[in-house]
Amino acid sequence: MTLATILNDPALEPELKTIAQKVESGKRITSEEGAILFERGSLSYLGALANSIREKKHGNKTYFNRNFHLEPTNVCLYTCTFCSYSRLIKKRSEGWEYTMEEMLDLIKKYDDEPVTEVHIVGGVLPQYDLKFYQDLFKAIKAHRPDLHVKALTPVEYHYIFKKGKVSYEEGMALMKAAGLDSMPGGGAEIFHPEIRDEIAGGKCSGDEWLAIHEAWHNLGMRSNATMLYGHIEKYEHRIHHLEELRKLQDKTGGFQTFIPLKFRNKGNQMSHVPESTTIEDLRNYAISRIYLDNFDHIKAYWPMIGRTTAQMSLAFGVDDIDGTIDDTTKIYTMAGSEEQNPALSTEQLVKLIRNVGRHPIERDTLYNVVTDFQNHVFEDDDKFKGYISLPVVKK
Repeated sequence: MTLATILNDPALEPELKTIAQKVESGKRITSEEGAILFERGSLSYLGALANSIREKKHGNKTYFNRNFHLEPTNVCLYTCTFCSYSRLIKKRSEGWEYTMEEMLDLIKKYDDEPVTEVHIVGGVLPQYDLKFYQDLFKAIKAHRPDLHVKALTPVEYHYIFKKGKVSYEEGMALMKAAGLDSMPGGGAEIFHPEIRDEIAGGKCSGDEWLAIHEAWHNLGMRSNATMLYGHIEKYEHRIHHLEELRKLQDKTGGFQTFIPLKFRNKGNQMSHVPESTTIEDLRNYAISRIYLDNFDHIKAYWPMIGRTTAQMSLAFGVDDIDGTIDDTTKIYTMAGSEEQNPALSTEQLVKLIRNVGRHPIERDTLYNVVTDFQNHVFEDDDKFKGYISLPVVKK
């Protein structure tokens, strides 16, 4: 179904037609209209609207990058009820706590690989303080200056800045000086205190999460944003979350990508809560694309939802499916995601995108084009040598 079909459907209820007309003309929808989409928008209707926006912004282009994750520890001071990843300090023997040297050794494993980004996020512990992360970022940059450091969420920064007795503004400036290049979007969960206090009580509030990103944006830097959905929240809480992100983006323009994160119920205190269906996942991607008119990109994190749903999402507003990962993250595998060994080669990612009629583009973290795989023919060897890298094209 296309947007034109929607607009010409005589059976479409007036409020949904008004929203479709707004989308066609590039006008912003209201929070009330966002609620209507969640409550009454069919999958085909939402897909048509979201895909029209996606194709106006990006055509058939679908982005991915070559990245790996570094997770310093899964031992944590906080006890989020949705989390399957972390271990309490009293059970720290069940987890891991890497030293600085061990982290740098993990970085060095990729010295001969054409990765462009290391994604660093993990638990919150006292020994991983302000100085520790300053030293880590500096050491990574000294070893490999071209490797983009995307690291830590406001949950971690809030703790280390408070412990270090610095303001958010001072702390983020120190991180930038140490080599931090961008921030991931994690730790957002759900901003509304009614839900946040129940599932993530004790860690930074929604307002504090937003304030730390704002401080980072005010330094001229970029970050991502997420929303954990499909648990005990209601549609009104999702709308509130999206509205808060849209307002900050209007103010700073510093967000580049929004990533809806599906709640997984294995091995956590919310295992009794059923997971959302694939249809609801696709509806949520589509509404996110429609609502966040000032975000350039919507990402489907394939290790969380699986390859097939990631492919389907490309018709529901999504234009990015993350990166090669190389089996370096345990956050979602420990929660029961479809991908228990999350690693895809460049060739596999390219073919996954091509197989649904999209145009694969390898990007760097800031969406500069690294390699255009539109017409590339791969060799048959396991390392997939022979691809042609284009010069970096600045946006």
